[in-house]
Amino acid sequence: MSDRKLISSGGPWEDRIGYSRAVVQGDWAFVSGTTSTESDDVAEQADAALAIIAAALEEGGFSMADVVRVRYLLPDASEFEACWPTLRRWFGDVMPAATMQQCDLLDPAMRIEIEATAFKG
Repeated sequence: MSDRKLISSGGPWEDRIGYSRAVVQGDWAFVSGTTSTESDDVAEQADAALAIIAAALEEGGFSMADVVRVRYLLPDASEFEACWPTLRRWFGDVMPAATMQQCDLLDPAMRIEIEATAFKG
């Protein structure tokens, strides 16, 4: 059985709730829903969240090119299109399977949450 590696980004929610930013198990990496409130702009929040995801993947020995599945969660689905250029910049060559879902997020300042799954084998 493969070793399990837990990755933390040091964000406040990880300790409060009790989860890892990412879990690497064998050829798979599972990155938890990731947000950013550094900006009020939804596309800038998406970019910051993807940078956090990229750092977690890198720590686990993966890259954004290994992402096979991504999920976008937004409180307001009408804001998703504003994120498309950012998402295309990160995933335009990768083309992972993707889903966008409208739902409430933990903090009203959060305009997008992104979750990713990566595989290399």
